[in-house]
Amino acid sequence: MRGGRGGWSLLAATLAVVVVGLAAVDLQGGETSPAPTARATPTLRPALRPVLAPLSGNAPAPTAAGLRGALATVLRDPALGSQLAVSVVDAATGAALLESRAATGVVPASTAKIITALAALTVLPHDRRLTTRVLAGPAPGDVVLVGAGDPTLAGAYAVGGYPKVARLVDLATAVRRARAAAAVTRVLVDDTLYAGPQLGPGWKSTYVTGGDVAPVSALEVDGGRAGPGDHVPRVADPALDAGRQLARLLGGRATVERGRPPRGAAQLAAVAGPTVAQLVELALNRSDNDLAEALGRQIALANDQPASFGGETTAIRVALATLKVPADEVRLLDASGLSPQDRIAPAALSRLLATVSTDPRYGALLSGLPVAGFDGTLAKRYRRGSAAAAAGDVRAKTGTLDGVSALAGVIRTRDGRLLAFDLAAVGVPFAATLQSQAALDRVAAVLASCGCR
Repeated sequence: MRGGRGGWSLLAATLAVVVVGLAAVDLQGGETSPAPTARATPTLRPALRPVLAPLSGNAPAPTAAGLRGALATVLRDPALGSQLAVSVVDAATGAALLESRAATGVVPASTAKIITALAALTVLPHDRRLTTRVLAGPAPGDVVLVGAGDPTLAGAYAVGGYPKVARLVDLATAVRRARAAAAVTRVLVDDTLYAGPQLGPGWKSTYVTGGDVAPVSALEVDGGRAGPGDHVPRVADPALDAGRQLARLLGGRATVERGRPPRGAAQLAAVAGPTVAQLVELALNRSDNDLAEALGRQIALANDQPASFGGETTAIRVALATLKVPADEVRLLDASGLSPQDRIAPAALSRLLATVSTDPRYGALLSGLPVAGFDGTLAKRYRRGSAAAAAGDVRAKTGTLDGVSALAGVIRTRDGRLLAFDLAAVGVPFAATLQSQAALDRVAAVLASCGCR
């Protein structure tokens, strides 16, 4: 479905949901951390105008000439690197309004999570919940903790927020109740739902030690973190760490090792995590690499592929084929965008964003995109300078890797027209990530502020 008042009404309603809930989220920066640069402490505006202003079904579309003229200066900012790729599409008609290097694949960084979210919402039931279970083990004192791929399972370092997550302490309580007075002497952990390497192609080992992502595992608690906080190191073996935490909750006397339940083992306890739709929202809003890889594995399983990096990317390609995306326009080696070997043509991403903007199946994708100056990875951006005028009018996924800064999403223009866009700055100078982000924000702000006719 494209255009028409029905489409605009759907999008306006979609963009209004989850705002209060996401404002309460304990945000976790999922992208790789940029190199520090000296900068002044930003002065926050005392009050931002309301976000998510309504769209207009009658709003005129910008013209290509108008966009080129309005953007001529901001697109020449040297902070945008040596190879800036731009694609701007009218969401109502799907017409390309402005393109530069848009047909060639570029490193997407975390904007690749939009593709993963789209594939998840295409092939998975939106209300599915991943359920972590404890089953009886092969010996009388054994229990088996079986991972289903829920990356939000909360353990010792859990914090509150939206949405409600499953808790390891509830599993332990149910196990004690099911076993009455019988002691647990051994906790076996079963993480065999996933296959293959735990680190993606081209990933740096420092992604784990620096807290950007945990080794991908079907069983983990607190995102595999070694302590409280966001950017803390991740443990080397998330499954064994989860087993040790359960053992402590059960009294601390049990040994922990890998193992599988016997055939027909009785279930002692189970806890269900957030829905697929909620996981999509969080993966985009937080730019959470663990959530994106978990969704990728579920997409693989739904397409009878191995729950591995190769399986998930194959399954994502299958999902994109149903949306008639040419195979050479999206080439991913992971689901999170951490791999510098990933490639996405900006024209493909902006067209997909335009397509899903009027399709109710993808409401969680739109509501998961951070709102400029308000939440998620854009909470502290669009707060000063010329970009501040676009706070609330830009809803976009950020992306950051060495030498790459990206921004892709939807923009409400001054006239109330919706544009889909992808901006990818490649060849960003070393230690200039913050400057390139600010330059991208200024480009988006110009798109939001001009009628460009």
